[in-house]
Amino acid sequence: MSSPANLSLLDEVKLQADVIVPVLRSLRSEIGPARADKIVGDALRRWARDLYHRIGEAKQGTPREKWDAVWAEDMRPRIGDAVERDMLKDDGSVREYNVTHCKYADFFKALGEPELGGILLCDSDFHIADVGGPDVEFRRTQTIMQGAPYCDFRYRFK
Repeated sequence: MSSPANLSLLDEVKLQADVIVPVLRSLRSEIGPARADKIVGDALRRWARDLYHRIGEAKQGTPREKWDAVWAEDMRPRIGDAVERDMLKDDGSVREYNVTHCKYADFFKALGEPELGGILLCDSDFHIADVGGPDVEFRRTQTIMQGAPYCDFRYRFK
C-alpha cells in the first residue's frame, strides 16, 4: 500500500475521514444529501477498487496467491487488533469467519457516517477478493457498520 508501514489502517482511515467528512458535509448542504453521497461514494469506490487492483497486480503468482499476499502482507498487519473475529472454518477450500467487534464501525458510527465507513472499508473486502480473480469467491450478507451484530465473511477457493 502507499501508506507508511507503521501507520495502522485505523489511523489511516481516521486521517482520511478528517478530510472527507467536512467535504462531504459541505457538498450535502450545497447540492443535497442524496446527490452528494452518490458523487463522493462513486468516487471513493472507484479509488478503492483501483488501489487494490494495483496492489494485486504488483504481487507474484496465481490470482489466489496474489489475494493471499494482499491479505497477509498488506492488510492483516495493518488491521491489527481493530477487529475481533471468530473463525468458523478454514480448510484450504473454504474460509468462513464472523467479525464480532469492529473499531472501524465504532469510529464511523460515532461520526454519524456509517455509510462512509462502509464505502472506505467494507466495500474494500470485495475489491480485495477481486484481486483473487476467479480463484476467490467472496460473500457477505451483513456488517456491523450497517447495524448487524456481526460481519459474516464467507470465502470459497477454487
